[in-house]
Amino acid sequence: MSFFRDLRIAVRSLARVPALWITVALTLALGIGANAAIFSVVRAVLLRPLANRDEDRLLYLRQSAPGIGETNTAFSVPEIQDIGSGLKSIKELGTFSEIDFTVVGLGTPREIPAGVVDGHYFEVMGLRPVLGRLLTPADDGQNAAGAVVLTYHFWRTSLHSDPSVIGKAVRLESCCGARPATVVGVLEPSVPYPVATEIIANIVTSPHHLSATMVTGREHRMTEVFARLAPGASVDNARAELRSVYGAMVAAHPEVYKPEEHFKIDVTRMHEQINSRANTILWILFAASGLLFVIASSNIANLVLARTVRREPELAVRSALGASTAVLRRSLLAESLVLCGSGAVAAVALAIPMVAVLGRYASRFSVRAEELTLDFSLVWFGIGLALIASVFLAFIPRLPSANAPQGGLTGRGTRVAGGSSRRLRIFAVTQIAASFLLLAGACVLMKTLFVLEQTRPPFDSANVLALNLPKMSYGRTPQQVDEFYREAQRRVSALPGVEHVSSGFAAPWRDDHLNVSFEFAAQGAKRADGQDFRGKFRVVSPGFFDTFGVPIQEGRDFNASDKDGSERVVIISQSLAKMLYPGQDAVNHTLWWTDGVMKFVGISTEPRRIIAVVPDFDDENIIPSPAMTIYEPDEQEPGWNGRLFVRAHQDAYALVPAITRTIRDLSADQPVEKASTLGDVRAEVLSPDRLNAIVFGGFAAVALLISVVGVAGVLAFSVSWRTREFGIRMALGALPRNILTTVLVEGVTMAGIGVGAGVVVGFALARAIARYVTGIHQPGPLAFVGSAVVILGAAVIASAVPAARAARVNAVEALRSE
Repeated sequence: MSFFRDLRIAVRSLARVPALWITVALTLALGIGANAAIFSVVRAVLLRPLANRDEDRLLYLRQSAPGIGETNTAFSVPEIQDIGSGLKSIKELGTFSEIDFTVVGLGTPREIPAGVVDGHYFEVMGLRPVLGRLLTPADDGQNAAGAVVLTYHFWRTSLHSDPSVIGKAVRLESCCGARPATVVGVLEPSVPYPVATEIIANIVTSPHHLSATMVTGREHRMTEVFARLAPGASVDNARAELRSVYGAMVAAHPEVYKPEEHFKIDVTRMHEQINSRANTILWILFAASGLLFVIASSNIANLVLARTVRREPELAVRSALGASTAVLRRSLLAESLVLCGSGAVAAVALAIPMVAVLGRYASRFSVRAEELTLDFSLVWFGIGLALIASVFLAFIPRLPSANAPQGGLTGRGTRVAGGSSRRLRIFAVTQIAASFLLLAGACVLMKTLFVLEQTRPPFDSANVLALNLPKMSYGRTPQQVDEFYREAQRRVSALPGVEHVSSGFAAPWRDDHLNVSFEFAAQGAKRADGQDFRGKFRVVSPGFFDTFGVPIQEGRDFNASDKDGSERVVIISQSLAKMLYPGQDAVNHTLWWTDGVMKFVGISTEPRRIIAVVPDFDDENIIPSPAMTIYEPDEQEPGWNGRLFVRAHQDAYALVPAITRTIRDLSADQPVEKASTLGDVRAEVLSPDRLNAIVFGGFAAVALLISVVGVAGVLAFSVSWRTREFGIRMALGALPRNILTTVLVEGVTMAGIGVGAGVVVGFALARAIARYVTGIHQPGPLAFVGSAVVILGAAVIASAVPAARAARVNAVEALRSE
């Protein structure tokens, strides 16, 4: 019962210092709440098991060709057949190809991301249905009926969990034709990989996957491969066996796998592959929250220790009246429990909304972060940390001895205060060092974001609207399909407010197939190593460059005469022209595609005359780089490219309703989707960098604020216990500005030591991280210098109030206290 009495006394005592109580509670809430929220995200995204059965046996295969810049390349059907035959360490392979289907029969026709899989895919992935059935080997083959499995997310959000969808007939439109299919099942909730899909269909639903170009084209790579380990086999066994089989395949086809391209194969566990994008960013965020917790804990220790030292006379009196050390410790423990308990309760309240915010942030890097909730097991961990902190804070202070209480009774606690002051300084320096690390990291991200934001694209992005018009071919001949989209362009171009209309291969920055490039040769041009050149492939309509405000530097634009059956022509980028013909005019030279994949994708290898050179048009990267691009007229290449670009006189979005009505008047089933200006597309691409800067900048700002409070608290305490010293110095002739300077120097010295420690630790961490993690920005001298200036400036500001107080010490009053 006596301890409960101590708790009541502690509450009354702390109520007299509400500023301290609130500061400690909020600081601890930030430290514990941030860690609980972030580890909830880390645990859900990186550590939580997958829904897939026996996930430790599930593998992801990938090949790469560093010589041509391919780091994660899909496989072709012949390659899959070669590497899949006779494997002992791998039980079975499953294949997946990304495709966009326009679905007719499930509400309003729209284009959705989808996958085409073989009959072994779901068994290899270890997934189950929640409704109906999944695809099996019986669904393979050209004579199989079209079958569709809905993902759980699509079924729940778009179809409102309608069970009657099973057995429904749908039509699937893709780039190469339309096919009927039946919905046969709904997949259990699982992580969509390698892309977020809404439906998964069997191979027969995609005419392209049944074509000879797909089945026989060794260089026609568009299929992802998954595998399941055989019982008793390890990943190392599978990796060694695959590399042996793959090496034999490469040796057997030297015309495809050229030595300078360095083709190789690798295998990773599925869990590791899914987390690869989120892994680095979330662990760094977790480390940042750990630093924040260190800063918060140090600040709380400072505040509580300073309060305890100020209470030394009271504790000395209690000791002189017979209170034992255990009783004094118990009263301090009661106070620290009230303080830390308040912080723990506030941490729970803070962590719940933080999880929602951080979940949305992490969803940029992993689909596993969607719809996260706070992991309450971590809240208990946080409460445990608060209890440990309570005990720690109760036993840090040195108590007055019952045998020698006079120091506390007379106010001469110099020895005790001096020891406590040293601890306060250690805590303050720790805060500053941790704050410096967070601030330096935030500076790197801010600088990266600033560079990205300030970089201007080489074309107009503000008033150019990009729209997806998926190809719809059901009931139409190829000629009728082409005429439909030409007529759509003509009608849209006649709308009021429209300046230019054109079509193109892909929407800049948004589409995944922007990295398409092929080998080619050019008249009179040779590479030093004797190999063919490689250029980006783009198909555009006449007027494409006018739409984007890109001038023709030499020659002419495509026009209506550049059609199938006429002379084949191309336009090339400026960087490519300079590489092929340095110091010469590239116009009227010829080039031709030599890439082996051309015979599988229907692109002619006939010579093409260069009719123009345009400035570099880098549509892949936010920071433009030299673009080695070859443009072909859409009338000379088969098929509609599916992207419409509209340049508006003023507000591009105001045109969207009219454009949609115009196209729907031509065909009620035609989807018109993803209408967005390129400026907004660019902003969306920058969102992860902007979020990184905001999140880490927020951590750094909070850490800096806590550190400033800590430094100010240390100096205020120092001024308090050195009042007599300052009085004596002023009585002996010291000026107020001398005292002011002394305290300011003390604050800046603590900050300097903290910054120095932060620099040493920062360089060590940067080197350590660089060994194991690639692709992250290393902090440069500017980040360290800028962070140091901010920390030192904050230290001066934090020191100003206690320094001014010291300079106002009344020498007579200070000496009278002796």
